[in-house]
Amino acid sequence: MQELIRRRRRAGFVGRRDELALFRANFDVPVEDERHRFVFHVHGSAGVGKTSLVRELEHVARERRALTATLDESVNSVPEAMTALAAQFARQGHPLKDLDRMLATYRQRRHEAESATTETQEGPSAGSVVAAQAGLIGLGMVPGVGALVGGVDPDRFARGADHLKATLMGRFGKHEDAQLVLDPVEFLTPVLVEELDRIAAQVPWITLFFDTYERTGPFLDPWLRDLITTDRYGELPGRVVVTLSGQRPLDPNCWADCADFITDLPLAPFTDSEARQLLAANGVLDEQIVQDVLRLSGRLPVLVSTLAENPGRVDDPAATAVERFLKWERDPVRRSAALEGALPRRLDEDVFRAAVEGDAAGMFGWVRALPFVVERGGRVQYHDVVRDPMVRLLRTLSPQRWTAGHARLAAAFGGRRAAAGDGVDADERWTLESWREPRLEETYHLLIAQPRAALPDVLRDGVDACHQDPPAAGRWVRTLVDAAEDGDTEWLRAWAGRCQSALDDERPYGIGLLSLLLTRTELDADGRLAAHVARAWAHFRADAYEDALTDYRRALSLDPRSARAYQGRAVTYRAMREYDLALADLDRAEDIAPDRSSAVRERGETYRRAGRYEEAVAVLDRAHALDPDDPVVLGSRGQALFRLGRQREALEDLDRAVELWDGYAWALMRRAHIRSRLGDVNGALEDLDRAERAAPEKAGIAGERGDVYRLAGRHAEAVEQYGEALRLRPGYYWALGSRAMAYEGLGRPDLALADLERALALKSDYTWALEQRQRLLGSH
Repeated sequence: MQELIRRRRRAGFVGRRDELALFRANFDVPVEDERHRFVFHVHGSAGVGKTSLVRELEHVARERRALTATLDESVNSVPEAMTALAAQFARQGHPLKDLDRMLATYRQRRHEAESATTETQEGPSAGSVVAAQAGLIGLGMVPGVGALVGGVDPDRFARGADHLKATLMGRFGKHEDAQLVLDPVEFLTPVLVEELDRIAAQVPWITLFFDTYERTGPFLDPWLRDLITTDRYGELPGRVVVTLSGQRPLDPNCWADCADFITDLPLAPFTDSEARQLLAANGVLDEQIVQDVLRLSGRLPVLVSTLAENPGRVDDPAATAVERFLKWERDPVRRSAALEGALPRRLDEDVFRAAVEGDAAGMFGWVRALPFVVERGGRVQYHDVVRDPMVRLLRTLSPQRWTAGHARLAAAFGGRRAAAGDGVDADERWTLESWREPRLEETYHLLIAQPRAALPDVLRDGVDACHQDPPAAGRWVRTLVDAAEDGDTEWLRAWAGRCQSALDDERPYGIGLLSLLLTRTELDADGRLAAHVARAWAHFRADAYEDALTDYRRALSLDPRSARAYQGRAVTYRAMREYDLALADLDRAEDIAPDRSSAVRERGETYRRAGRYEEAVAVLDRAHALDPDDPVVLGSRGQALFRLGRQREALEDLDRAVELWDGYAWALMRRAHIRSRLGDVNGALEDLDRAERAAPEKAGIAGERGDVYRLAGRHAEAVEQYGEALRLRPGYYWALGSRAMAYEGLGRPDLALADLERALALKSDYTWALEQRQRLLGSH
């Protein structure tokens, strides 16, 4: 059906000949020629035909045997964009296997991190993940978060980002896996560039299309700009052509100096002759009818196309194009199908049947072929220019039918949401698209059908979205905004606006939105408890430990038996090095929920960080018995065993951890450390190479490699690796101290003393460096 519809629409495509000719001719211009353009930008108002032109441009590219991919607002982050590109290339016979593997690793680590309710050893955690998302928001890579998109002072954000990274390194030690979650764009994009370079040798051209760019531009702009104009991620092949299509001109703050390789394609409504050509192609030749269509449509292509297929005349000069379409569709079943099909924001056949009653429910194929029903990212929807007036008409024609239709749709999406959530932990649902998308659509329809009754559950959704997946909180707010506008509910419009302003708040990690949600009396006691725990965790991630403790106290006042609140507060105390208080709270958490395996794991990790290795091993034995396949428990126990001098047992645990989690960079580094001390230099270096593939460009790996070389007596190679670690992290005082020892091995005490002085300037209480400096000074 879809292919037949595409053929039909292509056959009826008229106009835009100049734009098509420019795009087509560009393939004949060598990439070295200054006339060649690497970027095309299509822009114009809604309904002007941008999506139709993009489809036609993609067809032109395929005629030139180009590999193509088209993205739209269905992607909500740069990693999602890369996932969509890879999927479309694979369908054309060119899979991006290395990128797919890296994306799978990213999703796995993120999922594992988000599954944790508290911070876990040096491995990824819910805290590190949300910190990562906050970093993406600050960099303008998550849509729908107001002022944080491109509105943060770059210097202030850079300082905040450096502080965040330093905090994570301090919190997670040398566990590099957290870094993939912290900065997925930096890790994934070079792999994408390498894949594109490989494929460029197999196809004549690679063409990338980004439709509805007015929605995705805020987070794609900085990424695409760097991808195209710099070598930050590597060198993009010359035979890549990018097309951006949106309602607005490109942001001059990002693209102002790029005019020499961008072709601007502004779209106006059809000219009189183009509109007449389309009408003539549909057999509309009567001049009075033509004039009527031109007046009603404003020559917007989407409306001209609609009226071309329904060209009857009306006497009312105030009639709209939509009213004309509905009035002259004489079949009442079709008219009902077209009108009620506008109720949902997204369409498929099952959703359509829920929206439309009676015989009209079987008309999806006919509706799907209408000119104003478009496909974006594999999803079918009415064009906004047509849907908006249809929604207004539906709302006023019969309020009872309006409410009943939205109630049916809410029930339909509720069924999908329930099926997707079956067997899924409630703490993970907002991270899963299969659950999140139907829940957002269910929410939209509930807020239109019965806004007051739906609000308590919707508010709780906002709390959970903030806690589990901050970008989802932005989509939750947009759902409120859409429901308020389409339902014309004034109090909801005001509330949605306040929620949007709270997202614009510069406080990180959703603190502003959570604070606003806590002001609503409709949020029940369980919801308030969840909100305080979520905000406490957000404060913890922002290093505001006292504020976190305050929220945990409030949570416990609401429910003195909240194991989650005790466990979260324990992690906060642990970060403050208040180990006894942390252990006391873990005692309470385990008394309340003795089978809560994460609390047992946290206890073992707390003992390990406190240097109580015997107790750590005993508790981690218990955690391992509760979950034998948890690689984080094995990694933590392996490190504790190593500290106790039980190196062989430590290796067994780390071997098993790496077996369970192939990309467990922290465990690979710990295993390399032990292998080095057992004299297995080659094995240690192999582990570090594997760790570097999982977490490239990270200072801890280079520093550990320096240690391997130094302990093997290869001091010159050690100095080189410590230098690389310091290049990646200039304030890495441990690498300075270690390099000092390598310099001493090379017979350069002067350079050794200089490094020790630099290390002490960075950390004045670095006792080991003080001792080494004193020793060197005493021996000379």
